[in-house]
Amino acid sequence: MALSFIIIVPLLIMVFGSFKTAGEAQMFNIKLPTTWEFGNYLHVIEKGNIGRAMLNSIIITVFAVTICILAAALTAFILSRRSGKLSSFLYTFFMLGMVAPLQIITTFGVLKVLNLVGTYTGVILLEAAIQIPWSILIFTGFFKNVPRELDEAAYIDGANAWRVFFQIILPLCKPVLATNVVAVAMGTWNEFMIPLYFFSTSSKWTMPLTVYNFFGMYGSNWNYVFANLVLTALPITILYLCCQKYVIAGATAGAVKG
Repeated sequence: MALSFIIIVPLLIMVFGSFKTAGEAQMFNIKLPTTWEFGNYLHVIEKGNIGRAMLNSIIITVFAVTICILAAALTAFILSRRSGKLSSFLYTFFMLGMVAPLQIITTFGVLKVLNLVGTYTGVILLEAAIQIPWSILIFTGFFKNVPRELDEAAYIDGANAWRVFFQIILPLCKPVLATNVVAVAMGTWNEFMIPLYFFSTSSKWTMPLTVYNFFGMYGSNWNYVFANLVLTALPITILYLCCQKYVIAGATAGAVKG
């Protein structure tokens, strides 16, 4: 219970501070604002180019999550249904992606060769690639607990591998699917370094970068900084709340078998 205050108190300071005057916000306390300054949000939206940044974040997050989930689920399904040295090697190879650090210079060189530097496509593919190993781990553990008899029965009825996966297997993994969607979306939405390094113009910056830029401009006006932080965290918080019942059920569903 006491540890929860480590999260709750800073959260309240941020939320209440976003409605305070600059002087009150600098006190960093959890007192209610003397006057609720809703204009702080209007100022941030107008001066921080929040609309464009929000659109950039949504585009990158939606496409990165879609690519990551599809690629990871399909890969995990094959790895969970086949045994042998090749499958074991590929599984280990993908797991190395969870511990291997991102090499900025070499990655930049690869994107430059592919003519993807400064593009949405390059950042989306990079964000998806970073998240895929973790998603494969979770999906593989879950699929290993799905009886093979379901596959065999579908094949006997004439279904192909694509139909088996999308119509039979995938509908069974809603909790794990929701957990992956939320985790990948959070990681992509909150990513700071990749958009900073691989976007050549600020017009493509995402929400976390507006916080960085806004803090540099309004470092003494914490009410504006707090308002920007709330706007940045709000979409991903709504996503989590919508998927919460599935996330709780799926958090350990893929951890029974490895």
